Amino acid sequence: MKRAAVDASLAALADPQRRRIVELLSERPRRAGELAEAVGVSAPAMSRHLRTLKQGGLVAAAHPEFDARVRIYTLRREGMAALKQWLDQAEAMWAQQLSAFRDHLESGGQ
Repeated sequence: MKRAAVDASLAALADPQRRRIVELLSERPRRAGELAEAVGVSAPAMSRHLRTLKQGGLVAAAHPEFDARVRIYTLRREGMAALKQWLDQAEAMWAQQLSAFRDHLESGGQ
């Protein structure tokens, strides 16, 4: 897991509208216009959000064979997997810390 990739993913997810886009894409692939309408933003704003999510490694765009002008956006499993791995490591570290603190308290704090 590369720290820079996780940093980029977390930065991309810092915006609530981008988190909503990720939620929508978790349901199914969608066109940019469809996402813009669902989130309630303009097409240029959606373009900026999707660019940030792509740079964060969280989404990918593909052109359907029938129309090269259309882009269909999907979630990238790899980007989500790296983020999940980082979260799992953080959770394990905190569980270990809390367990050690509990043991310390139960032993009388000495």
